[in-house]
Amino acid sequence: MIALTESTVRSSFVNVSLRERKAIVLPADLAERDWDRLDYFGWRDPKSPLLGFIVAEIDGNAVGLQLRQAEQPTRSRPQCSWCSDVTLPNDVVFFSARRAGGAGKAGNTVGTLLCSRFECSANVRRLDPPAYLGHDAEAARDRRIESLRTHVDGFFRDLMAG
Repeated sequence: MIALTESTVRSSFVNVSLRERKAIVLPADLAERDWDRLDYFGWRDPKSPLLGFIVAEIDGNAVGLQLRQAEQPTRSRPQCSWCSDVTLPNDVVFFSARRAGGAGKAGNTVGTLLCSRFECSANVRRLDPPAYLGHDAEAARDRRIESLRTHVDGFFRDLMAG
């Protein structure tokens, strides 16, 4: 992922108003992030715990989305739609996001199940134990990374299509 600055992150959001964009609380440690090990950048607002923010690189540009976590918990232990981690090392919650442009202003949203603290990049990079004799754990990890990137790209493009 491209390295992000505060101004790049703040200007990247496509599904919020200008007022909402200015109110976004950004993480203080942007400069210390290991951008090469992130497929997208996500964080939660400590003052508004139901809000989440993700920024991904789409066609070489930073694009940001604001998400809202559902207030009601899911009834079962779901699997993240992006990293598809079956070991569930973290909570997975339902998020919705307004579409970009006029569709979002009209109230249209899209929802998905995601790792609650956006741990997908770390989840897909873990080397799992060999599933069978001759299993190539590194190739499996590379496939999980590519799958995550495909899921993120598809979600962003769907929301931007409005």
